Amino acid sequence: MTSPIDRAPVNARLRNESGYSLLELLVSVAILTIVSGTALEGVFRLSKVSQTVSNRVEMHSGVRNATELLQQEVGQAGRIALPHIVQLQSAVGIGAFPVVIKAVDQAGNTISTANPTDSMFVGERLVVDSGTKMETTTITAVDPSSKTFTANFLMAHLENASVTVAGGFAYGVVPRHNANGSTFTNGSTGSVMKVIGDINSDGNLEYIEYTCDTNSGNLYRRTMSYKATSKPPISADMALLNNITANPNNSDCFTYEELSVVGVPFVVDVAITLTVRTPDKDPVTGLYQTETKALLNVSPRNVFNVWQLASQGIPNRVQPDQIITPSLLPGNVPTLIALP
Repeated sequence: MTSPIDRAPVNARLRNESGYSLLELLVSVAILTIVSGTALEGVFRLSKVSQTVSNRVEMHSGVRNATELLQQEVGQAGRIALPHIVQLQSAVGIGAFPVVIKAVDQAGNTISTANPTDSMFVGERLVVDSGTKMETTTITAVDPSSKTFTANFLMAHLENASVTVAGGFAYGVVPRHNANGSTFTNGSTGSVMKVIGDINSDGNLEYIEYTCDTNSGNLYRRTMSYKATSKPPISADMALLNNITANPNNSDCFTYEELSVVGVPFVVDVAITLTVRTPDKDPVTGLYQTETKALLNVSPRNVFNVWQLASQGIPNRVQPDQIITPSLLPGNVPTLIALP
């Protein structure tokens, strides 16, 4: 028995098995090319969008991290504290002489490995004792080797009386050159902000300079101990933020609000404006994307607090910045001793 195919004419079978014609094949290839091209174009567009987003995310992340640190450190500017809990080693009477002190733990046990004079300096105003025995006295000498400081005591104090430090630095944010008629030969500027204080809340005093250098495209953070005798040169590892550029209208990176008490300027508010661009050009527009971040009210709260006290005629909480700045801020730094 034969199948219908076997019974079909030979020519008919050949026509059925001949496959696609050249025209059909060309049309199929053209359609496939169009579809593939459309898909690839979509992939390329998605890749460019991804690069754009990645560029902007990197830019946002960098400027956000930098401004968060700026807010924190400007807020801490002017803070003063001792790195240890300090007490008198023995009772002290009325008069001017050196006294031995000790560092203790929370339970009052002496810490022999800690030096209680750490971060103390000549001119610093200490608060000795508490309650009715409390007085503020000024250090006239410090001897770390014997763990003593010298001051003039107006009251007698018993052994284990507390020794603390209060107030803050008037120049926690160093005022501008020629601020309010006072000559700061090396004060802060629109592109360089200078900060002093216990920035890390560990009792150690630091001096910090922020330099907004639009020529190199970097925001630098240079930090050192207040005991430093010179400033290290700016280097690449000090770059806090890369790819910064000039602000709109070439406005300053740092502007300062200053209030004075008998001619002494206190920076009570800082406005920070930074313009940053993406590290790479946008693949869609072929241009750099930019963003301007403005922090209009960053308050150095410790400076503001001592300004309030000085305004009310209470100068013994204003710590004398001129004692710690000559080597880092050479030039004429106005004295605070004249405060009423």
